[in-house]
Amino acid sequence: MQFHLNGFFPGDPRFADPQDRVVAPPLKRPLPEYVDVMIVGCGPAGLNLAAQLSKFADIKTCIVDYKDDRLLVGQADGIACRTMEMFQAYGFADQIAQEAYWVNETAFWKPSADNGEHIARSSKIQDVEDDLSEFPHVIINQARVHDHFLEVMRQNPAKIEPYYSRKLVSVEVDQESKDYPVTLTFERVVNNSQYMIEHEVVHAKYAVGCDGARSSVRQSIGRELVGDSINQAWGVMDVLVETDYPDIRLKSAIHSNHEGNMLIIPREGGYMVRLYIELDKLAPNERIDRNSITPEYLIKAANRIMQPYTLNVKQVAWWSVYEIGQRLTTAFDDSEEGQLPRVFLAGDACHTHSPKAGQGLNTSVNDTWNLGWKLAHVLTGRAAPELLLTYSQERQHVAQQLIDFDREFSKMFSTKPKSVTNPDGIDPAEFQRYFQQFGRFTAGTAIRYEVEVLGLDDQHQALAEGETIGMRFHSAPVVRVADAKPMQLGHCVEADARWHLFVFAGEQDLANGLADLNQLCDYLVHEPASPIVRYTRAGEDIDSIIDVRAILPCAHRDVDLTQVHSLLQPLKGKLGLRDYEKLFALSADQTKDIYTLRGIDRKGGCIIVVRPDQYVADIMPLDNLTRLQTFFDKVLL
Repeated sequence: MQFHLNGFFPGDPRFADPQDRVVAPPLKRPLPEYVDVMIVGCGPAGLNLAAQLSKFADIKTCIVDYKDDRLLVGQADGIACRTMEMFQAYGFADQIAQEAYWVNETAFWKPSADNGEHIARSSKIQDVEDDLSEFPHVIINQARVHDHFLEVMRQNPAKIEPYYSRKLVSVEVDQESKDYPVTLTFERVVNNSQYMIEHEVVHAKYAVGCDGARSSVRQSIGRELVGDSINQAWGVMDVLVETDYPDIRLKSAIHSNHEGNMLIIPREGGYMVRLYIELDKLAPNERIDRNSITPEYLIKAANRIMQPYTLNVKQVAWWSVYEIGQRLTTAFDDSEEGQLPRVFLAGDACHTHSPKAGQGLNTSVNDTWNLGWKLAHVLTGRAAPELLLTYSQERQHVAQQLIDFDREFSKMFSTKPKSVTNPDGIDPAEFQRYFQQFGRFTAGTAIRYEVEVLGLDDQHQALAEGETIGMRFHSAPVVRVADAKPMQLGHCVEADARWHLFVFAGEQDLANGLADLNQLCDYLVHEPASPIVRYTRAGEDIDSIIDVRAILPCAHRDVDLTQVHSLLQPLKGKLGLRDYEKLFALSADQTKDIYTLRGIDRKGGCIIVVRPDQYVADIMPLDNLTRLQTFFDKVLL
């Protein structure tokens, strides 16, 4: 899509008239007195959590923000491949992909060998390695991501709408109170002929602070951000430009000899770009004088860095100045020895870092992607409250990895290039190697949770070598048998807090009339010890908590649906209609055979247990029913 040709306007670019993009202001309503989950902050972390919980009409969720309306411009813009996989679970990944800029290549520029005052391109590289994900790395205004989350929240059964213009005053936790131990007090500015401040009190079972680096929720529970002091300032701006710089539509890392460094990120619409511009280093304990920085100052700095090329800025859509500091909170919740958590932190409230690697939004939404299904399990009685302890255990480790990476990445990016006069500088080629080496990390696909937190062990990892236990389920192409639809297997996992069993039949079982697969299905449907029998409640569909899908090592036309077990064609819903979307076969493209791509044991097959947040929890043989039972007994009630 191309847009912004005649100027930047916020909102959905599918509306030709910018006035039609304007959304009605939020309704002014009093806060509810009692809720199950109170979310403070309408950033990506908070909205992602609200979107997950909106799936549950019986969970009362409230989300508030200090701002007076939804976000329209600025802030984060990079969407990693892993985050796009998450968006697919909500159903809006395709819309994001259509509207966004795709980062296909990255260009690296360094001082020219002929003229050190000018820059010259050193190389171009592929941004995302082949088969890392079915989705691209994309760039889009964070506000558009918010819009999609808000739409999901409105459409789902709980019909959640944010409450704006609320300032958090205090959070108090009464551990003796079993029902609503968290009390939050808010200030609300109202206009009744004259401005007045009203106080509103909300009692909650759980509260989640998604309220940024200066988080009031974090301060209220006695946690603090700990880490490096701020010593580097950068300017950032979204601009519509005319330029002779040849790589303006490629992500570009530019190192100059004496004028600093810059990162260019092309934006959606075909005309706008984002510039990250290095400013002067700061002395210890020094803060930047923001009043001295203007858009004109940043534009001049960019032109100095880019010599001999020039940027002619036609419009500044948004700009800001930020200071780098890598900090991590001491804990992601308020739990203590013998005390279960009631208040959680997510996003910038518990980790801060530079934005140049594009990890802020992506890490934040993955925080609450981890927390959301766990809260849903506990509040619907599916799991014990102890499950919530695993949130901090898993996400704090990931955040520490991010801090370590960002510290090194920022240091390399901000260091002057190595030269005769600057022998201690960074070799731009070394920076490029570092960029490539950590490609999977920045794509979000390298995250691995410790097996011991929710799983058993990795005893049977060899049955599916390409689906690492603790890492996200790596999708691959298949064909749905009933309607011959080519699709990605991972797209079966939706944002609905269900567990998934992907059952891969083996060739020996295929030759034996699928006896092993049918025996497994019989056990799952009829045996009292089966996790489906144990944890599916009366009146619920058979796949309401554990969804079973089977994959056969053959072509879809070789499958006789009349021989398929009833578990893979279950009757569901009020009318008892048959679900035909549980059975898959191999892709017609032999180079995309899921057994080969993901290292699945073709002879014997296996079961892959996938968590509600798309992470592989366990792998086991088709006949290891005791292990399957033991696993779910550890997690579910």
